[in-house]
Amino acid sequence: MSNLKEKPLQDKSVSIVVPVYNGEKTLAELADRVDRTMRPLIKAFEIIYVNDGSRDNSWNVIQELAEQRTFVRGFNLMTNYGQHNALFAGIQEARFEIIVTMDDDLQHPPEEIPKLLNMLCSGYDVVYGRPAERSHSAWRNISSKLLKTTLKVVLGAEMGGHSSAFRAFRADMRRGFQNFRDAQLSIDVLLSWSAARVTHVLVNHQPRKTGKSGYTLRKLFLLAFNMLTGYSTLPLRIASGVGLFTALYGLGLFFYVVIRRLLQTNYVPGFAFIAAEIALFAGLQLFAIGVIGEYVARLHFRTMGKPPYVVRDSVESGDRADG
Repeated sequence: MSNLKEKPLQDKSVSIVVPVYNGEKTLAELADRVDRTMRPLIKAFEIIYVNDGSRDNSWNVIQELAEQRTFVRGFNLMTNYGQHNALFAGIQEARFEIIVTMDDDLQHPPEEIPKLLNMLCSGYDVVYGRPAERSHSAWRNISSKLLKTTLKVVLGAEMGGHSSAFRAFRADMRRGFQNFRDAQLSIDVLLSWSAARVTHVLVNHQPRKTGKSGYTLRKLFLLAFNMLTGYSTLPLRIASGVGLFTALYGLGLFFYVVIRRLLQTNYVPGFAFIAAEIALFAGLQLFAIGVIGEYVARLHFRTMGKPPYVVRDSVESGDRADG
């Protein structure tokens, strides 16, 4: 089992990574609630706010919090890279032995972090905080189920079934992806490369206090598509299956036309029939080419060396907070 089991929770140190996008109104409350929760519980902790191209005053708030609270560190990215890229930046900068990731909108209550830590210390590599009841709209719940189904395909049914944005894992999991440099990434996929023991605990899930989610239905669909084409061969297998099906279908049509011609000497396939068949086969060929093109494009972008993130500024007090 993990060596985390050999050391009590009060001797642990934790880095809490929070990607920030237009979260100026909740950052101070989040820091205060984390402080009240973690200070009496563990040896040392830090909050890493990663400003992911916010359009509001989030970076100024982060700078003020870092000046006022010794446990707050901040990183300001050049532009909006996406939630997983911002998480990746914070995870790479984390100093302590356990890393917790959570959203900036207080839907993940900081008071629930001890549940994740206690479970992690019983010998797991990754522990997810699964909502006992989600505080999302109906369409968001549907799109989340789509994303979870995609994760089950990419990660496997076991790990994909646990996944959540509220997670705790051992920092040495980073060794599994320390050389990863692709601009399109998924934290859950990267963790799956080295995590052998994964589970989840049920946690409270609060409604958003301000603003609205940056994940639209379109963005969630694109995220699912990117994960499928970036980390799975399923689309290629689907294209192969479609190709096999259409080949068999075309062969069946060929025998059908030949037999009809033999039985009826005056039989001539109509123009509409021929045009429909040509359109069908052309469309399926373009579909298969498009799927292959997605994979080729990803290889092209990876050879370009586009970084997953670039830090513009950083701020920290230089001291670590002791509990």
